[in-house]
Amino acid sequence: MYGIPLPPSLKESLDSTKVEYCQLGKSGLRVSYPILGALSFGPPQPVAPWLLNEEASLEVLKAAYDCGINTWDTANVYSNGASEEIIGKAIQKFNIPREKVVIMTKCAFHVGEEIDVIGAAFADELNQSKDYVNQGGLTRSAIFHAVDASLARLGTTYIDLLQIQRYDALTPPEETMKALHDLVQAGKVRYLGASSMWATQFAQLQFLAEKNGWTKFISMQNYYNLCYREEEREMIRYCNETGVGLMPWSPLFAGRLARPVGSENSVRSKRPSYHHAGLTEADKTIIGRVQTVAEKKNWNMSHVALAWLKSKGTIPIVGCTSVDKIEDMCELKGKVLTDEEVAYLEEAYEARPVAGHF
Repeated sequence: MYGIPLPPSLKESLDSTKVEYCQLGKSGLRVSYPILGALSFGPPQPVAPWLLNEEASLEVLKAAYDCGINTWDTANVYSNGASEEIIGKAIQKFNIPREKVVIMTKCAFHVGEEIDVIGAAFADELNQSKDYVNQGGLTRSAIFHAVDASLARLGTTYIDLLQIQRYDALTPPEETMKALHDLVQAGKVRYLGASSMWATQFAQLQFLAEKNGWTKFISMQNYYNLCYREEEREMIRYCNETGVGLMPWSPLFAGRLARPVGSENSVRSKRPSYHHAGLTEADKTIIGRVQTVAEKKNWNMSHVALAWLKSKGTIPIVGCTSVDKIEDMCELKGKVLTDEEVAYLEEAYEARPVAGHF
């Protein structure tokens, strides 16, 4: 622009950046494409043998940072805090300047003191326990406690994006939104986001914030992929019309859009889906079409499924369990589908029951 040669250090930085960055909705926050999901970071458990131990998780985070995937999505309940702790250790071990990563975490569910105490599974019981009462849900007390605990585990003074993981029907929405706003005002949180819920619930929370001059959500993290598109009916339309950024979770349909039907060769893919009993005929057709497009373009199947999400203006959250998968995600840069390919992938979709929230 100014006719000045590119400084060597900036050229080196650009050359080592293997991904793109996108504005999150109409906010000023820019995030990596894709976002790294940290659900898999934590000690392997009988119910989740696909989890990565600390050493393997740190290797994945280092590889992600080195190639430019600098936006990491976790939650306080992921391995009951272990995922956040591992991210904090990565920042410290690799001397990563805090301003060079975007940390996203979530709150809503109880965090168990033992690994087998799962907040989402035992919410009613935890609310009646002397050791867990007032530590779950989206009450003012629970949110403040959750954020302080997350900051301690992450070893940082602020969270870039705090997301409410689900809607809390037991707490007045005014209480929730005011508490979140106060955390932003206190400097502990930079931006606010939400995750899977009914569109009417999300809209109500946004209306309350706007009415009272409180901080509004800039993002929605929802369940959305080629095989599950029910979110298009209301939530995605509302977010697009109001400038809320979309960050789909499970963008590869629990990995099933990344491999041909019948080739279930990973530990996680051999386990039942959390949200669907099995593949429908429509699912199999869609996965087959992803394979067809991938072979035509000489891409990996995962790249086709993620490029479709990019065509919808979303920024997917992708879980990577190895350095090789991080390198594979770097190959997404610049890949786009034609309008004809998008239509071909979408054509076989059939409506299905709502999943991902309750």
